Order: sequence, then C-alpha cells, then structure tokens
Amino acid sequence: MSLIKWIDFQSLGDERGSLVALEIGMEKAVPFVIKRVYYIYHTAKSVSRGYHAHRDLRQVAICVAGRCRMVLDNGTSREEAWMDSPTKGLLIESMVWREMHDFSDDCVLLVLASEHYDESDYIRSYEDFTGQARNS
Repeated sequence: MSLIKWIDFQSLGDERGSLVALEIGMEKAVPFVIKRVYYIYHTAKSVSRGYHAHRDLRQVAICVAGRCRMVLDNGTSREEAWMDSPTKGLLIESMVWREMHDFSDDCVLLVLASEHYDESDYIRSYEDFTGQARNS
C-alpha cells in the first residue's frame, strides 16, 4: 500500500480568483477533527525540515504556494512526492517518518493536525522510529 495518499480539494472560483474551503464532516475531505493548524514559510532551498514521526498525530499537508518535496517512510518503504498544488493535500498517518526538502523561495506549506502540540508524541531519532515501527 502506498504511503502517498492525496486528498483532492474542490476549487471554487470565478473571474475574481479561486478559493478552497476545508470542512470537517462525514463526506468532507479532511478525515479527522482539526485541532491545530500551522504553516511553514521562508525556508531556504538548502534547508530540509521534518526528520521525525508522530506516534498518534495525523496530518494533512497542503502546499498553498510554491513547491517542496515530501519524503514519507514507514520503516520498511520510502516514497516521495512533489507538493505543488493548493488543491491537493497529502495525508500523513501516524507512525510515518517525514522529511521536507527542496523548498522553493515562495513555498508556504500549510499543515492541518489531528491533535494539539505534544512533544511526547514525537519520535525524533530515525533509529528509534524504525525500532518502534517494526514492533507495532
């Protein structure tokens, strides 16, 4: 099963421009209640981010401007995807290692999270992550 799971958001608009509305519900696109929203911006091209996994947290990442490359790893397989569309979200499940690379100068990466910030939910060592992933 692929680690890359895209969620397509409906783009609404007319001659004035476009709009994407994110709503929660049985038939809506985001598969969890959003408890935290943050965005990453002004990241230099030479900087990579992430390098962690979450035990329980689920996320949807949306590149609302520019582009970046996302690498996802479940401890046995590793996949990557270019994020470059404000109408596509990348669902990142719990116990998936994530890395973000190759940010464009104008990249804004919006992240919707299923839980509030909790440092104890992070796994910041890849070695610890792979050990826990094998045992789950």
